[in-house]
Amino acid sequence: MEKNYDALKLDNQLCFPLYAAARETVKHYRPFLDELDITYTQYIAMMVLWEKDCVTVKDLGERLFLDSGTLTPVLKSMESKGLVERKRSGEDERCLIVSLTEEGKKLKEKAVEVPAKVSKCFNLTGEEAVTLYFLLKKVLEK
Repeated sequence: MEKNYDALKLDNQLCFPLYAAARETVKHYRPFLDELDITYTQYIAMMVLWEKDCVTVKDLGERLFLDSGTLTPVLKSMESKGLVERKRSGEDERCLIVSLTEEGKKLKEKAVEVPAKVSKCFNLTGEEAVTLYFLLKKVLEK
């Protein structure tokens, strides 16, 4: 009878190590991002904007796997810090465009060392990190 409940054991769940690893990862970023006065969610949004400035909120949300209810307060906070601007599209009033300010562009230089600093916090070889990356990308594919 107990075997029927094996599927409910925490150690048998794929979701739990993913969840716990995600929390640990963000925790490792925190001290470095605190120095930049941004949260992890703001950091990943900035990374998208550093790659391609001027994106719609919809595209940003899709890239980050975040809904607008989660993304809107993040962007408002970033705007109040002077990192981004949000403007309605001239072509389509329904579209909100997010773009970097000069301050947001300057932050890129301060953030450039964050990935290397964080990677030192993990006990993974380069090959293991690449394998993990591709496995996680596969999980995210629909």
